[in-house]
Amino acid sequence: MTEPTRLFAVRHGRTAWNAELRIQGHRDEPLDALGRWQAEQLAQALAAEPLAAIYSSDLQRAVDTAAPLARRHDLAVVRDIGLRERGFGVFEGATHAQIQQQWPDDARRWRERDPAFRPGGGEQLTDFHARSVATVLRLAACHPGQAVLFVVHGGVLDCLYRAATHADLQAPRSWQLGNATINRLLCSPQGLALVGWNDDAHLAGPPPGGDQLSA
Repeated sequence: MTEPTRLFAVRHGRTAWNAELRIQGHRDEPLDALGRWQAEQLAQALAAEPLAAIYSSDLQRAVDTAAPLARRHDLAVVRDIGLRERGFGVFEGATHAQIQQQWPDDARRWRERDPAFRPGGGEQLTDFHARSVATVLRLAACHPGQAVLFVVHGGVLDCLYRAATHADLQAPRSWQLGNATINRLLCSPQGLALVGWNDDAHLAGPPPGGDQLSA
């Protein structure tokens, strides 16, 4: 019997656009100062884990979140475009309020999680879900019985949670997707199983300089 792979799935650290509630999608926004601190805290929290590999979205905010832990483990950060956030097309760079104002019908379909909805120039929800889950399953299958880290995005984590818990793609989200929190899953030939979610113990207490660190 194939041993399951232990997965640590982490959302990238905070960016300025996260703080401003702007949609990032495929935009390559860097971590802000708080995000860089979160990445260092993550590296400390997982320093003793016997990681076999570290995978990351190819977007810089994810790569830079993975980098401190990769240095501790003397591992390369393996980038995979399949781990990218959903492409949001014309929504990218806009705040939620701006989206509601400029594209009210599209905002409603997005809010209602219409599986067929595709923002102008963006990615359909069903396609994004299939792409995200398939990429994680493919990479995890290379490491039976081992532990691996994935540094990804909020949307990707949402897809993994739904796949592991069999939550419908249109079900309202009731789970947290915090920046740099640790989410634990098992991957076996039967699919994904949830072990623990949104562990933020390593982020407790204010960072140096307070919790309003700027970029």
